[in-house]
Amino acid sequence: MVDTGIVAALWTSRAARAEVTVELVRDSALVLGGIDGRHQRPERSSRRFTTRVTRAGKALGKHLSPVIRLHDLRHTHATLLLADGVPVKVVSERLGHASATITLTVYQHVHPGMGREAADRFAALLDG
Repeated sequence: MVDTGIVAALWTSRAARAEVTVELVRDSALVLGGIDGRHQRPERSSRRFTTRVTRAGKALGKHLSPVIRLHDLRHTHATLLLADGVPVKVVSERLGHASATITLTVYQHVHPGMGREAADRFAALLDG
């Protein structure tokens, strides 16, 4: 599930692809498919993303080091959702994990202040 801004961007992309060929907008068409409508190799998408991040950094006069990888966005997405209190099962399903244990092991981090927050919340529960 994605937010309404992403949905709007996908509809815009679909309209642009329809100008190339109607085959790219059929119901079974891939969102991130190749120009021929077929699956792309994951490493190709990652390589293209890294190239574009590097190019954007140069255009801004900055050297983005270390370069942000596409997979880093996935990790950040999951970590921020968990830190904001989204249930681990929901995050796990968004990531396509077979088990919430995988999500907890890889993405749930203990941040500074979490121990204090847990103690304060527990005290509030006891105080009613």
